[in-house]
Amino acid sequence: MMQNPSVTVLHPDLKSEIHRVFALQKQHQWEVGRTNARQRISKLKRLHQLIMDFRKPLEEALWADLHKCQAEVNISEVGVVLHEIRFAIQHLSSWMTPKRVGASLPLFRSHNEIQYEPKGGCLILSPWNFPFNLSFDPLVSAIAAGNCVILKPSEFSPNTNKVMKEILDQCFPPGEVSIFDGDASVAQELLSLPFNHIFFTGNQGVGKIVMRAAAEHLASVTLELGGKSPVIVDQTADLDAAAAKIAWLKVINAGQTCIAPDYLLVHESCQDILLKKIQQKWKKFYGDTPEKVKATPDICRIVSGRHFQRVQQLLDNAVSQGATLVEGGQTDEQELYIAPTIISNVPETAKIWEEEIFGPILPVRTYKHLAEAVAYINSQPKALSMYIFSTSDRSIRSVLAETRCGGVTVNDCGPHFYNPELPFGGSNSSGMGKCHGEFGFLEFTNQKGVLYQAKQLPVTDFFVPPYGGKLRDWLLEGLVRWF
Repeated sequence: MMQNPSVTVLHPDLKSEIHRVFALQKQHQWEVGRTNARQRISKLKRLHQLIMDFRKPLEEALWADLHKCQAEVNISEVGVVLHEIRFAIQHLSSWMTPKRVGASLPLFRSHNEIQYEPKGGCLILSPWNFPFNLSFDPLVSAIAAGNCVILKPSEFSPNTNKVMKEILDQCFPPGEVSIFDGDASVAQELLSLPFNHIFFTGNQGVGKIVMRAAAEHLASVTLELGGKSPVIVDQTADLDAAAAKIAWLKVINAGQTCIAPDYLLVHESCQDILLKKIQQKWKKFYGDTPEKVKATPDICRIVSGRHFQRVQQLLDNAVSQGATLVEGGQTDEQELYIAPTIISNVPETAKIWEEEIFGPILPVRTYKHLAEAVAYINSQPKALSMYIFSTSDRSIRSVLAETRCGGVTVNDCGPHFYNPELPFGGSNSSGMGKCHGEFGFLEFTNQKGVLYQAKQLPVTDFFVPPYGGKLRDWLLEGLVRWF
């Protein structure tokens, strides 16, 4: 992999420790892989208890890293992971049980099943926006599947990383689960190693680097990459409900959310009413003056100066080209604060249409006919999520049938992410592979097909050389024509 000149040189001692732990896990993976459901459930229960024990330190760390309040920590970080663990505990025995499958007629005397074996050594590269959730959620799936794991969290969440390390050091030996903090040089070193599977959450540019590195070792990958997720509101929608849901999910974590509504597509007949309702919801949620909004503990901060400047530049570029500032727009670089913001009449040349915003800014587009909204969505790279607000079954079916994306919520924003019965993940530019529940378990699992041949008179005996003869010719003809 090409070296990034901005990345610091990895300290020799840290490099040595990475290789030592990787070798230890490579050796230990067979013992971990032989564990049964009861043993893995015991590990998950221990992890669950430790997370409960560390709730207060996690809350303090996430406040320090992202200005994330206790309620938001419970909703979007700790609560999600605890639910994922409990769901895995409840269903793991069923997931691990070999599944009996049928056989085609030429193999009618055989016994066939699918067995679920761990992939082995796994690397999880997690982001900063939900540092606990997006580190431990895939970790739960990897543990449930019987793997060894090295976790590399983002260097932009140092306080949360310290707490995660405490939890993992108390829960697992380094030969099973280990965590390495640090900048991109640590990730580069880890990506040079022959892991069996790599789970990455982040942006498309780094996702391509991860995929190229995985190709060197033919490692399988899961990529959660995000994208510009649209929200459609048609003229039949319940505008009060739509405004509340959009207002909430757009600002949670200061918009630094891969499933946040990136832009709004609203029917022209209800644009003004909807935008006023979103403004009203924000005042109700966070305060009725700009000063109160900035002072509320319920709005997170942008994670770093570099990320703040990127979002600020997107806003400035749109406004400088003539976009209308409908709401918000206040920023404070020293506090890394950006107010919940709506912009309309945004020119097509504005940069905000070109990249995922990852901030609390909502650009608005109008449409006359639903086909226009569908055409615009289809002209863009596939989104991770999409939201539709409508009471028309015909319109909902049309959007679902005519668009492509990772996942959809109808008449709400975000709940599809929280349901472990649903697969969560992107498509093409927004990612590959799925997570949550059984889908996460399968992502870290090799589904091995096993056929037990009949001991007496296996049918395949009729198809070995030497070929020829009426009976064999008749059987082969039947195989081609009918079986």
